[in-house]
Amino acid sequence: MSDHRPDPLRVTRPHQIGTNGRPIRKDEIELTDRGLYVESWMPERRSRRRPLLFVHGELTGSWVWERYLSYFAGRGWEGHALNLRHHYWSETADIAATDFEAYVDDVVSVMDRLGHGSVVVGHGMGGLLTLKAAERYPVGGIVLLDSELPRDLRPPARPHELREIPDVYGRDYIGWETLPEKLQRDNRDLTVADILRLQHLLGQKPHESGLAKREIVEGIAIDRARLAGVPIMIVGSGLDGSSSATGAERLADWLGGTYEPFGAHSHYGLVIGETSFHQVAEGIRAFLELHRL
Repeated sequence: MSDHRPDPLRVTRPHQIGTNGRPIRKDEIELTDRGLYVESWMPERRSRRRPLLFVHGELTGSWVWERYLSYFAGRGWEGHALNLRHHYWSETADIAATDFEAYVDDVVSVMDRLGHGSVVVGHGMGGLLTLKAAERYPVGGIVLLDSELPRDLRPPARPHELREIPDVYGRDYIGWETLPEKLQRDNRDLTVADILRLQHLLGQKPHESGLAKREIVEGIAIDRARLAGVPIMIVGSGLDGSSSATGAERLADWLGGTYEPFGAHSHYGLVIGETSFHQVAEGIRAFLELHRL
């Protein structure tokens, strides 16, 4: 973060116009004791809707949720996008020594700041973090987008898979260190501008924890009993054939949640696509309204 102001602190920024034309305002929350920065987008008028907490996946940050933040703030939901330690505007950390549980602690700390009953939305690794954090802190609802799978749904990890994960990795490890034209062929729901922005914000330097990645591949246990009674929506993409996408339906069955497939969407298109995000956001809004969240 750029400075260290006392916590708690919420800084109000000028009004902007949301995706539906209604005024919104940008705020921020800093948990200085943990070095975490949370980007918040608020509706002009407060409502009784549950706060939304957005949890990003590997290598990304609050920036991946900007279109969602604008969409939901313009419709009466306050949205808060966490930056995990060592990501985007949060403070740097010894990322090679950062394990999965440390990330879970980050998510729980923001849940606690927002209070009981928030709806948590997680993408990729952020989906698995959401499930683990929800074991420890009461939530009003869960939405998982192409979530990493828990241990009960993963095949046994092979030793060579674990050895091949570097201690710290970057966009090259996930296949994003290549020509934009090739990436767009594989992610047809993303515009060239989307691709270039993603490449830029994924960063050129490695900054993701290989330790946490190995733990995910080995399997993170989730206690389904602790999530009983929580409305859960599972979204799966279908365009790029990622393992988390193809496992979304199995995850929905396992959790007893609502499954919503988006076969023409890619993993990142679910959240950042200039046009593709809107269909997913509409589906999430319908889920929230159905459960009065």
